[in-house]
Amino acid sequence: MTLAEFPMARAAGCPFDPPPALRETTEEGPLARVRLWDGSTPWLVTRHAEQRALLGDPRVSADITRPGYPSQAPLPPGGTAISFILMDDPEHARLRRMVTAPFAIKRVAAMRPAVQKIVDDLIDELLAGPTPVDLVQAFALPVPSLVICELLGVPYADHDFFQDNSKVLINREVTPEQRQTAHGALLGYLDGLMGEKIAHPVDDLLSGLARWITAGEMTREEAAQMGVLLLLAGHETTANMIALGTLALLENPGQLALLRESDDPKLVASAVEELLRYLNITHSGRRRVALADIEVAGQVIRAGEGIILANDIANRDPEVFPDPDRLDLRRDARRHVAFGFGVHQCLGQPLARMELQVVYSTLYRRIPTLRLATDLEKIPFKHDGSVYGVYELPVAW
Repeated sequence: MTLAEFPMARAAGCPFDPPPALRETTEEGPLARVRLWDGSTPWLVTRHAEQRALLGDPRVSADITRPGYPSQAPLPPGGTAISFILMDDPEHARLRRMVTAPFAIKRVAAMRPAVQKIVDDLIDELLAGPTPVDLVQAFALPVPSLVICELLGVPYADHDFFQDNSKVLINREVTPEQRQTAHGALLGYLDGLMGEKIAHPVDDLLSGLARWITAGEMTREEAAQMGVLLLLAGHETTANMIALGTLALLENPGQLALLRESDDPKLVASAVEELLRYLNITHSGRRRVALADIEVAGQVIRAGEGIILANDIANRDPEVFPDPDRLDLRRDARRHVAFGFGVHQCLGQPLARMELQVVYSTLYRRIPTLRLATDLEKIPFKHDGSVYGVYELPVAW
């Protein structure tokens, strides 16, 4: 078996599909060795069943500081503060529980009217303005940015600052020094906000973290780092799902019509799950390292060996999703691994689902003639980022 370089390039003509080389690797078996930027050769796990088994296995570690962990890029000089998603229990569980309540399903459901107003107001602005327009800047990015700012208690007026630095953090091609500078800027910004929340707490998530600090349950640095993660993840991923999902639907007009012409909330929820499965905007794989020898599909992953779980190809596994390369909004896609699996699965998934349900059930109904204002081949895709999407999406109606 040829030792492939990871990550693998997507095909220019198939912007929604996993890289062809990744599919070829999958056909050879559920596990393969790949080479990373530093010459290390971790295991690549491609199939759905093996991924879910490993993501739920306590012998697999998410701790980025462990030897053998397959990092996406060099760590910044002198190291950096570590997010709780890159820790193992009990530290992971201790920090995660401090932000679980705001993302509970009932709390998120209570936010739906506010999110609906944000979406409607932005569509009003679209309809009142000129066309064509870049849907990314005018709609896809503002929606989740406004929502996460409201939830966290971050001033939306600062959105240019945190969006610009977030772009650096998720770009695989920047230097470690550039990444460290962007991270430091965001960490300093959130630390300043934490100081304000400690002095004058209100009803928002950062104030909740401030109360944990005051109670001696977490440090101010831990809280600021938590804020960076939630701010970054809370707008970048959903923004890309809105824009890329819209493009995928415009390229599949029959599916778009199905969604646009239905007021069935079950169909909308199903459409969100299918688009999450089909698009896979996190396309650098989940990274882990084995803590013990683990037998998987006739192979043995040895203790200390790195593991990459390629969710984009697992979500195209025909054993789980028949005819997986077809976008089918009526499909039961709930077993996808777009949000991960196990104790580290995405904390914010209820919020992301709700935002996408509101957007997908509103945008195409209110602008039924929405169309691309350029050729598909001219759209700039984010091949250089750890979060996939489009840099621009010119649309008209």
